[in-house]
Amino acid sequence: MKITDLKCTVLGQYPVIRITTDEGISGLGGAEINKHYLKPHILFYKQYIVDEDPTDVERVMLKIRRLGSFKPWGSSVSAIETALWDIAGKAAGVPVYKLLGGKVRDKARVYNGSVRFELKGVSPEDHAADMAKMKAAREGFTIIKQGIAFHSPMPRAVPGFFYGEIREGIITNRGSLTERGLKHTIACVEAMKEVLGDEVGLALDCGPGLTVPDAIRLAKALEPLNVMWLEDMITGDYIPYVLADLYRDVTVSTSTPIHTGEQIYLRQNFKDLIEKRAVDISGPDPYDIGGIAELKWVAEYADLHGILMAPHGTANGLIGLAALVQVSATLPENYIAFEYPVARPKWWYDIVEGLPDPIVSDGFIDVWDTPGMGVELNEEATRKYLPEEDADFFD
Repeated sequence: MKITDLKCTVLGQYPVIRITTDEGISGLGGAEINKHYLKPHILFYKQYIVDEDPTDVERVMLKIRRLGSFKPWGSSVSAIETALWDIAGKAAGVPVYKLLGGKVRDKARVYNGSVRFELKGVSPEDHAADMAKMKAAREGFTIIKQGIAFHSPMPRAVPGFFYGEIREGIITNRGSLTERGLKHTIACVEAMKEVLGDEVGLALDCGPGLTVPDAIRLAKALEPLNVMWLEDMITGDYIPYVLADLYRDVTVSTSTPIHTGEQIYLRQNFKDLIEKRAVDISGPDPYDIGGIAELKWVAEYADLHGILMAPHGTANGLIGLAALVQVSATLPENYIAFEYPVARPKWWYDIVEGLPDPIVSDGFIDVWDTPGMGVELNEEATRKYLPEEDADFFD
């Protein structure tokens, strides 16, 4: 089998790729919503993969892996990797999890990072009301993640929240919290935990942007609340480095679990984080780390060092959801849950075939047994959403 083409389109702001072969088998992959600008970057790799055997996944990846980087520039490589596994599974007539070593679990626990309601304000009462709605969501999530501090409207909405200037852009604010800012953050977490009790775990996305002293103070203040984790306090989303030593300073100072990893590309860049036990939980994203095999490698290495896994995925859409289900089925017992992605616009649910209905039940997704990743785009339903210049996407 040989690769004949690499195609990329943008469907509802999600880059979607299709790798075709000379045996009529094709594979799907994608990237996070709003990464439409990656299309030319993805197509750049076509010259390296055409005429390769797509079922030799690692051999193909060795040709392109060094050409990626931290989020978002690892997304292109990751999309190709997941599409190759899709083809390999279809060619073998088995779900991808079989090619990754087989199932460890029949159901994959997910946590809520995407099912959202309008947050009316940033007061503790507002956060409590919002949490009540998420707790009552039909998916029955057992873990809910909420943004606080620099991963929330707090710096803009709370006067005197931190010692610094408000900057516009993607997660750009950073600075020392004022006493008011720290107390406000703690009060909001307390209000959310009051709603969730010990029935639903609360995870908190905190940054990036906190200083080490503030990260330690926040983590220690929240110890009595038994939160699931504090995520990306120092670095994280769209930060092209790790700073493992700083994370270790925080982790060894508190019993509150510390989490990071969504922006990190390749296993090599997790090395210090894992070997120094700089965090308690790692959260790579299959669409940023370099693909699902790369994520599994990191999960197994983390397991050797007593580090837990809660993979990221909130913006990966339905094709990304399938990849997360397949790889999460195979992860070691350090697996907690992956971040459940929803699709926007809602017409995505009309064009993707192969998903269970409902997708999530009591906080879990049943691992399906369809060959490959197990989902396909309905060609007829999808064509009306294709940009004009990509009319040949299915050809």
